[in-house]
Amino acid sequence: MSYVDDVLALVQKKNASEPEFLQAVEEVLNSLRPVIEANEEAYRKEALLERLCEPERQFKFRVPWVDDKGQVQVNTGYRVQFNSAIGPYKGGLRLHPSVNIGIIKFLGFEQIFKNSLTGLPIGGGKGGSDFDPKGKSDREVMAFCQSFMTELCKYIGADTDVPAGDIGTGAREIGYMFGQYKRIRGVYEGVLTGKGLSYGGSLARTEATGYGLLYLTREMLKCNGHDIAGKTVCVSGSGNVAIYATQKAHQMGAKVVTVSDSTGWVYDPEGIDVALLKEVKEVKRARLTEYAAARPSAQYHEGRGVWSIKCDIALPCATQNELLIEDAKQLVANGCMAVAEGANMPTTLDATKYLQENGVLFAPGKAANAGGVATSALEMSQNSERLSWTFEEVDSKLQNIMENIFHNLDDAAKKYATPGDYVAGANIAGFLKVVDAMNAQGIV
Repeated sequence: MSYVDDVLALVQKKNASEPEFLQAVEEVLNSLRPVIEANEEAYRKEALLERLCEPERQFKFRVPWVDDKGQVQVNTGYRVQFNSAIGPYKGGLRLHPSVNIGIIKFLGFEQIFKNSLTGLPIGGGKGGSDFDPKGKSDREVMAFCQSFMTELCKYIGADTDVPAGDIGTGAREIGYMFGQYKRIRGVYEGVLTGKGLSYGGSLARTEATGYGLLYLTREMLKCNGHDIAGKTVCVSGSGNVAIYATQKAHQMGAKVVTVSDSTGWVYDPEGIDVALLKEVKEVKRARLTEYAAARPSAQYHEGRGVWSIKCDIALPCATQNELLIEDAKQLVANGCMAVAEGANMPTTLDATKYLQENGVLFAPGKAANAGGVATSALEMSQNSERLSWTFEEVDSKLQNIMENIFHNLDDAAKKYATPGDYVAGANIAGFLKVVDAMNAQGIV
């Protein structure tokens, strides 16, 4: 068997109960075959892929806290420090009932390549807990966050591991965690990103993932002879990424006609009203039924269905494995020309393959949604320099980073794989930088 096949078999045997992690490793290693096979003997001798697929360290810990009724609750916390070859571990903290070690490892593994693609000195990591902030009071969220950080603070630091927000972890949660870290460690440092503007946060960080998604999508279309202006866009999700992707798409002259949440979705043929969506989701923290009730042109539907709407561009911005093979077939049948992932691995492997085989331009999440972590790294730079850049400065840097990411993965696809295979291009471009650093640093 080839070295890639040997390592895939090993990883599958060691991580049999972690399907999301196995899916991510399979997707990456298969696309790296041209590079691996050209260096197979050296990579096998150095066990390079085994080291790449095994986290440097991982932590699992108990998080006890007291709810508003005086009842003690217990959650599980995780942090996976996957690879520090090119910089401190960097990756978000996900708070959601679905969180387990396999999902955190999948996200951390993807983060290695995503962070590498930004061109900034940040390694790959991820963390979180099965705690659900939905329906909790501010005091309960604070109690959880303080308990969570009491343990996590032992393993992180501005030059070691810099967590950020993710699903369920917004400005409120980051604030509580930062306060507890500062209280315990007695230092004021940029240990978390996504902070409030009054205590070291960066302008444009809130918008960064959604804006970055559109900057890369526009560049991908442009390089393939298309203009984003005038295009109809379907977006899934209604959180931070979806909201600001919708806003930037409208600014670019496109029209977003769908958003969704965990219970249903909205079709608004006149275009999603971003101000109303922000009011419903960011202020009221309500369901999309309230958007539809306040917007005469909007139609609310229970369950799934975003990808049934005819569109030119699809932007999955909700969660992993939300765009299935049936959805891919529907998009192709409706003439969709491009899919760019705003979430982490939202498209299943078979759906991705179907889209590519049918000529749909496909930008994988590790490239298309890298704007968030790129701006987090810019926040780290501002913290280190004790400076605060303007929104325009950060946004300009973000746009340059996202356009460079596209050209780097486009070049890698042309050199090592199939021109236009942006999944392989992203994995190869991210891998080459990491492997160069790993080789330079010896067997560690």
